[in-house]
Amino acid sequence: MKITKRFAPIFLLCMWLGMVASCAQKAVETVEIRGVYGNPKPLWDKGYDLKELGVNAIFVHSGSINADMMKRAKSEGMKIYAEFATLNGKGYVEENPEAWAINEKGEKIEAATWFMGVCPTEPSFRKFRFDQLRDLLLEFDLDGVWMDYVHWHAQFEDPEPILPETCFCGHCLDRFSKDAKIEIPEGTTAEKAEWILEKHDKSWRDWRCKVIYDWTYEMKKIIKEVRPNALLGLYHCPWNDEEFDGARRRILGLDYELLRETIDVFSPMVYHGRMERDSDWVKENILWFSNQLDIKKGEYPKVWPIVQAHNSPGTISPEEFENVLRGGLAGSSSGVMMFTTSSVAEDEGKTTVMKKIYINLEEKSEN
Repeated sequence: MKITKRFAPIFLLCMWLGMVASCAQKAVETVEIRGVYGNPKPLWDKGYDLKELGVNAIFVHSGSINADMMKRAKSEGMKIYAEFATLNGKGYVEENPEAWAINEKGEKIEAATWFMGVCPTEPSFRKFRFDQLRDLLLEFDLDGVWMDYVHWHAQFEDPEPILPETCFCGHCLDRFSKDAKIEIPEGTTAEKAEWILEKHDKSWRDWRCKVIYDWTYEMKKIIKEVRPNALLGLYHCPWNDEEFDGARRRILGLDYELLRETIDVFSPMVYHGRMERDSDWVKENILWFSNQLDIKKGEYPKVWPIVQAHNSPGTISPEEFENVLRGGLAGSSSGVMMFTTSSVAEDEGKTTVMKKIYINLEEKSEN
């Protein structure tokens, strides 16, 4: 086709717009993270190289990381992210009762099935956790740290969640009074709790969200001091604003608008089986979350959900696993991982599904 001088600028403009559209389409299709959660040893024991499965990142509990794991994972081209059990007080509160969370009756909280929370304002516990984080970052060249158990004492992963009112210990009451500039009347702990919930419920809920935000702020500060290029991620409850009477913010203390200021990557824990949801719910949830925070692909904060492969409760079939894995890539998601590595390694069908999806995503990203 002959292009005259008169139409050449228009032709070049159209070509440029076409190239921009093509690049934009590629950006939409690009998936940064194809991850597995858990020690990669079960897959290695099966004779797999992680890269041949399309995996490019492992998320593993900080206590399971060692030099040999780091060396092998790095040799296979993996990004390595450490899960950091932030507000899990199991093993700590028993030896340090001053960090035990207190309910609205003035009583020590009981473990919520398998989770034991902790008072998030207790000074010694805060120092203990921050020192642990600093030591972890100094010892290992990590690509990021994922905060886990980041909420006031509760249990959200069950169909019928456990949602107590906490924490009304002396540390929390004093700090709330000071931060909110509210003088709490004298009385028993139960009386003080009743007065706060009746007279200053909104201030109490807002303050609790700021306490959780402060944990992410301090964690981010430490990470940037020790490993400036490392990311701060958050495993978190996937409930929307209305579920369980707004309990995500009201009880757990998770305010997305606050948290987006410090969190690099949100990882909604969309465990459909545990929560007795349909597998299609995963996609619906990630679409909702992406829209709620107005997250754009390629920008921070990012969304890398964690989906369920683990057979408890019930059995997650390979077909179901495929549906939730694809659902985790909905909306603004630019990565996905599954719980857990061993659950995939022990089921050939799930291994095949993961490889198929991850290899396909890898090829799309490279084209």
